Amino acid sequence: MTNIATLPTAIVLTDGMLHESDAKTAHGLIRGTERFRIAAIIDATHAGKDAGEVLDGQHRNIPVLPDIQTALAQIPDIQFCIIGIATVGGILPAHFKPILQSCLEHGISLVNGLHDYLNDMPDMQALAAKHGAQLIDIRKPKRRQDLHFWDASIFEVTAPIVAVIGTDCALGKRTTCRLLLQACQQANMNAQMIYTGQTGWLQGGKYGFIFDSTLNDFISGELEHAITSCWKDTGADIIFIEGQSALRNPSGPCGSEMLVSGNAKHVVVVHAPKRTYYDHLPHWGAIHSLESEVALIAAYGSKVIAIALNTEHCSTEEAHAYQQQYEQALGIPVMLPLQEGVQKALPILQSLIA
Repeated sequence: MTNIATLPTAIVLTDGMLHESDAKTAHGLIRGTERFRIAAIIDATHAGKDAGEVLDGQHRNIPVLPDIQTALAQIPDIQFCIIGIATVGGILPAHFKPILQSCLEHGISLVNGLHDYLNDMPDMQALAAKHGAQLIDIRKPKRRQDLHFWDASIFEVTAPIVAVIGTDCALGKRTTCRLLLQACQQANMNAQMIYTGQTGWLQGGKYGFIFDSTLNDFISGELEHAITSCWKDTGADIIFIEGQSALRNPSGPCGSEMLVSGNAKHVVVVHAPKRTYYDHLPHWGAIHSLESEVALIAAYGSKVIAIALNTEHCSTEEAHAYQQQYEQALGIPVMLPLQEGVQKALPILQSLIA
C-alpha cells in the first residue's frame, strides 16, 4: 500500500471545468493516485464543495478552493500544481496561464498533460527558473533513441492480456481499468496495468507510454515494450491495457494496435447506452451499436469477455434495464462500475489464469 503521507503534495487546476468531461484528468486524480497527495482542486465555480461530491456524489475529503491564494493560505508545502484538464487538441486555455504563473511565482512546480508544452513558452521558462520551480510536460514526445520498434517479443508473454476499450472517448476506460486491476489484486491475483495516457502516469502507472504523443511508427513497439517489460519485471498473472479513444471514433480511431500489436485476446468494452454521436457531435457520425463493436473485435481475433456501462444521463432504473438488456443479448457479464463495482467480471478473469 502507498503511504499517502510520503507523497508530494499537489493541487489540481480545473478553473470552472470540474464538472465537464474535459476535466477527466482531474476526475482520475480525485478517484485515486499513487504518485501525488491531492490536497485540493482549484475551481472558483465549485468552490466550497468536496471534489468527490461534485464528481460522483462520493465525499473524498478533497476541498474545492476558489484560487491559488486560498490554497496557499490553507495548505502547507504545496509542491505541484497539476493541470487537470484534457482539452480537444490538448490546447491550454488562455485563462489558465495567469493562474499557472501565480503558482510559479510561489515556487510551485507545474505538471502539464496538454500538447501545449510549458517548456516551449519563454515567459513560463523564465518564471520557473527565477523561482526554482519545474515545468513538467508529460506529453512531450520521447527522443528518437528512446523509442522502441515492434519486434514480435509480445508473443513470448504467457500472461493473458486484457484491453479495456470503449465505443467512444471519455467513457471511463481508465477508471474501469483501474477498478478491474484493484479487484484482481484484492483477489490475490498479480494484476498489472499498462497506462496509455497522461492521467495513467499521473495516477502512478509504472509501465506504459503516452499514446497520442508517440510517433506513429513506434506506437506498436512502445506498446509491446511496455507489456513485455511489465511481464518480465513483475511476473504478472494478468495484464490490463488502458484503452484510448475508440475503434471507430473518426477524430482518433484507436484500439486495433492493442488487439494486434499488443496481442490482447480478451477485451472489456466500455459503452454509454444514451450517447448517440461520437464526442456528442452529430457531424462526427452516430456511434455504432454495441453488438457491432463486439463483432468487430471478434473479427480482429479477440473476444469481448465483459461490458462496462457508462450510465451518463440514465436513471437508476434505466441503468439496470440496459444492464439486463445487454446481458441477455450478449450472454456476458455487464457491469455498472461506479454503482456496483466490477466484481461480475472477476470469475472470468480468474478463469483466464487458471
